[in-house]
Amino acid sequence: MKIRKFTAAATATALALALAACSPAADEDEDGDGGTAAGTSVTVGWNQPFYSYNDDTSNGNATANAIIKYMMTSSFNYYDADQELVPDESFGSYEKLSDDPLTVKYTFAEGVEWSDGTPVDAADLLLTWAAQGGQLNTIDDGDVERDPDTNVPELGSGVYFDSSSAGLNLVTETPEIGDDGKSLTLVYDEPFADWEVAIDVGVPAHVTAAQALDIEDPQEAKDAFIAAVNDRDEEALSKIAAFWNSGYDYGSLPDDESLYLSNGAYLMTDFVENQYITLKANEDYAGDRAANIETVTVRWNEDPLAQVQALENGELDLFGPQATTDVLQAVEAIDGVEVESGVEGTYEHVDLVFDNGGPFDPKTYGGDEETAKQVRQAFMHAIPRQEVIDKLITPLQEDAEVRDSFLITPGSPGYDEMVEQNGSSEYAEQDIDRAKQLLEDAGVDTPIDVRMMFAEGNVRRENEFAIYQPALKEAGFNLIDRRNVDWGSKLGDGTYDAVFFGWQSTSTAVTESQPTYGTGGLNNLIGYSNEEVDALFDELKVTTDPDEQLRIQIEIEKILFEDAIGITVFQFPAVAAWNTSRITNVEPAPLSPTIFHGFWNWEVPS
Repeated sequence: MKIRKFTAAATATALALALAACSPAADEDEDGDGGTAAGTSVTVGWNQPFYSYNDDTSNGNATANAIIKYMMTSSFNYYDADQELVPDESFGSYEKLSDDPLTVKYTFAEGVEWSDGTPVDAADLLLTWAAQGGQLNTIDDGDVERDPDTNVPELGSGVYFDSSSAGLNLVTETPEIGDDGKSLTLVYDEPFADWEVAIDVGVPAHVTAAQALDIEDPQEAKDAFIAAVNDRDEEALSKIAAFWNSGYDYGSLPDDESLYLSNGAYLMTDFVENQYITLKANEDYAGDRAANIETVTVRWNEDPLAQVQALENGELDLFGPQATTDVLQAVEAIDGVEVESGVEGTYEHVDLVFDNGGPFDPKTYGGDEETAKQVRQAFMHAIPRQEVIDKLITPLQEDAEVRDSFLITPGSPGYDEMVEQNGSSEYAEQDIDRAKQLLEDAGVDTPIDVRMMFAEGNVRRENEFAIYQPALKEAGFNLIDRRNVDWGSKLGDGTYDAVFFGWQSTSTAVTESQPTYGTGGLNNLIGYSNEEVDALFDELKVTTDPDEQLRIQIEIEKILFEDAIGITVFQFPAVAAWNTSRITNVEPAPLSPTIFHGFWNWEVPS
C-alpha cells in the first residue's frame, strides 16, 4: 500500500525572474475534439524536485515523487477530497472472496496498457507483492550495506527489496495469477484491517525484468519474472531487486523511455534537472480520470516568496507552499487569485537517531541504553514547541495547537483519549531545568554536539531552527547547523543526529504508521527498534474493532514517548493559491497529493 510520505521540502532554488525564460512554450488555446482541450497548459509550483519514478523504495518514498506519479499512473482506488476511498473500475476491480482466510481478488479492466502498449496485468501487481511483502528477501534489514552517498542498498548477492508493507507480509503464499494474466488473488494468513489499500501497481514488471535480466520482449520479461518468483530463483531475483531498488532513480529525463512509462492520464515529456518537469495528456488513456488540460508543467523552487512573485507575474498558475505569514499576506494581496487555507494531513516532528554513533545512540555510552535515553529525554524537554507554534503557525491558523500524538491527527476520533494517556504530558511544556537535571543524572559532559539536519532554503524550517538553537544551547546542547538542499535523499544515512521535517499521510489506514516505527520499516529512518512495539503493531493490523485499535495505539505511543524517539510539533497549516483566470476546479485535499488532487477536473477558462 501507499504509506506515509515525507513532505517535499528540499532542493536548490531558482530566481523567480528566471522562471519565464526557462518555461516550455505553449500553443494558443483552442478547443479539442473532446476531453483534453488542445493547446491548454498550466504551470504548478512545488518545492522539491522529482527524483525517483519508484516511490515505493525507502529512497523514493517522497511526496515530491508521488505527486508526479499520481498524474501518470492509475490505481484500483484513490481518496477524494473528503478522505473517502473511491474505486476506479476503469482501471480494475477488487473483491473480497472470503473473510476466513481473508482472500482478495484483483482484476484488471480490459484495454489498460502502459504507454509502450504493454498490457497492465497481474505481473505488475505481483511485483508489488514481491517487493513489499518481504517473502522473497534473503538478506535481513540489519545486514544490508548501503551506498554512503545515495543510501541505496548495495547488493553483491542475495535478494533484498528496499521496501516494506504492513499488510503484504501477511500474504506468505505466492499470490495466484488467473484469468489469462488479468487477475491476481491474495490469501492472507490473518485478517488485515486495511486490506483495501494493501496493494496497487507501482513500476512496470516487464521493464524491471527486462532491465535486470537483459530481455527485450515485454511478455518474455514478465514470464521470466513470474518464473523467478515461483521458483524462488535467487540469482534472477537478486538482479530484479537491485534494479527495482535504484533503476528508476534519476534527476532529468532519461534517454531510455521505458524508465518513465505511464498507464494514466499524463505522459512525462520533459524533465530539466532542478527546474521543471512537463507532463502531456496521454491520448491512449481510456480511463475515468482523463486530463482536461493538455500540458501540466511542475516547477520547483524552495522559496515560497519567490513562488508568490511567480504567481503574480503569471509564471505560475497554482501552488501550495509551506506557508508563512508573509506568504499568506502576499498571495492574498494578488488580484484574481483564489486562496484556500485549512489543515493538511502533514505534521512536523523532530527525530533523534539511534544508530549512528552520535549523542542519542547507546553505543556512544558503551551500550548504556539508560544514559542514551536520558540524553534524548533532555533534548525533548528543551524543545520549545509552543514558541514555534506561537511565532510560526498561529499567525496562519489562530486555533493552532501543539500536536501530541505520533499516530492520530488532532481532531480525529480517539485523539483526546490518546493524549490523555500516551505520556505526551511529560513534554507538555518546555522545561530547561528538567533537561539540565537529566544530563547531570546521566553523567555526560556538556555542551553536547548535535548535528541537526533540515531543508536549506525553506524559510519556515530556517526560522524553526533559529528558535531551536538558543533554547537547546541553554539546556546544554550545541546544535550544529546541517541544513541541506538534498536532505530528503540523506534521510537515514547516519550523517546527522537530529532532523525535523513533515510526514505527509497518503491514506487513513490504521496501520499507516507501522513502517515508520516498526523495526526495519520503510520509513524507520532513525534505527529505532522495540520488540514490544513491533508486536503491538502486528496485533493492530489484524484488529478490526475501533475501540481495540485505539487501545493498542495508546499502548504503542506510551512506549514511543518512554523510549524518547523524538517529538511531534505541529499539524501543517495548508495554503493553496491559484489564478482563477488560468485554472478552475481546483480542489486541494488534506492527504497527498494535496493540491494535485482531482487534476482531471481542472480546466483552463475559455
